Amino acid sequence: MLSRLKEIHIRWIGIPIVGFIAMIASPDDHMAGEPMWYQYVVALVFTAIYWNGACLIIFYFRKKYPQISKTSTRLLLTAFFIILWMSVGGLPVKLLLGISTPTDLFKWSEFSDLLPFNFIAAAVISISYEAFYFFDRYKEQFRLNEQLKNQQIRTQYEVLQNQMSPHFLFNSLNTLASIIPENTNAAVAFTEHLSEVYRYILHHKDRELVRLDAELEFVKSYMFLLHMRYPDNLTYQFNVDEQYHSLTIPPLTLQMLVENAIKHNVVSKARPLHVDIYVENGKSVIVRNNLQRKESAEKSTGTGLENIENRYRILGNRQIDIITSASNFMVAVPLIDLLEEKDLNLI
Repeated sequence: MLSRLKEIHIRWIGIPIVGFIAMIASPDDHMAGEPMWYQYVVALVFTAIYWNGACLIIFYFRKKYPQISKTSTRLLLTAFFIILWMSVGGLPVKLLLGISTPTDLFKWSEFSDLLPFNFIAAAVISISYEAFYFFDRYKEQFRLNEQLKNQQIRTQYEVLQNQMSPHFLFNSLNTLASIIPENTNAAVAFTEHLSEVYRYILHHKDRELVRLDAELEFVKSYMFLLHMRYPDNLTYQFNVDEQYHSLTIPPLTLQMLVENAIKHNVVSKARPLHVDIYVENGKSVIVRNNLQRKESAEKSTGTGLENIENRYRILGNRQIDIITSASNFMVAVPLIDLLEEKDLNLI
C-alpha cells in the first residue's frame, strides 16, 4: 500500500491533470458556450469528488478485508461501489451547478451515457491501487521475513551458546559420569534425552513456528536433563490439554523461559524450584516458577525475554505478558493457530 502521505500527494497532483484531460476528452453538452476556465473548474470539482470518494471506498474495503485470501471479495465489492459512486456521486453537484435538472435524474441516458467511462474508471482505479497495495504488502512481508531471519540467528546463537558452551557440556557430562556407576539405565536415559535436545535444536533451528506438542516434547527432554542434575532441588509439571497441541509457537521459546528460571532463581534442597507449564484460555501457554531470586545472579545478556518479545512482535505485533508477584514469576506467550493465519506463510 502506498503510504498515506505519498498517496495524498499523488492524488492532489493527479486531480488537476485528470480534470483537464476529462474536460478535453469528454466535453459536456450542458457546458457548451461556457468559458474554458469555468469548464475546467467544473471538471476539477467532479474529478476531486469522484477520486476522493473512490479512495474512501478502496480504503474501507481494504481495512475490512485485509487478508490475501479475501482479495477477490475485496476487488469485486470495491469495483461495484466505485461504479455506483461514479454513477450517482456527482448528481447533487450537477443539480447545484444547474448542469442537470431534477427531471434529468430520472432519464436513463443520464447514467447510460457515462456507464462505459465509469466501468473503465473503476477498473483503472481499482487495479492501480490494488497493484500498489500488493507491491507494498510484498515489501513489508519481505522486510518482516528479513527481521525474523535476523532474530532467528540471534536465537540460534544464544541457545547454542547456552547449550553447547563448555559450561553446559561439562555439567551434562559430569552428571552423566556420576550416574553411570550407580544406575546404567538412568545413564542411558540421560544420554537419549541429551541427544533429543540437540536433535530438536538442529532440526527446528530454521523454522519460524513449531507445533506446541513438538516444543513440549523437547522441553520435557530438557527438563529431564535438569532434573537429573538437580534431583531433589527441581520439580516441574506439564498441564497442556491435547486439544492445544496443534497450535504453534516460535521454536525454543519454552526452553528459553525455563533456562531463564534456572539462571535467575535459587535451586537448592532447602529451597527447591518448581516450574509449571500450562495453557490458559486456549490463548497462551504459561511458564510459571516460584520466585526466589539469587542474591548474586549469573551474568545475563538480558536478551532472552527481549528475543521472545521481538519474535512475537514480528509475527503480527503479538505481545507476551510478564507477571511478577511476591511468590511467582510468570510469562504468558501467545499460541498461534495457523488455520486462522493463512497469510503469515510462517512454516
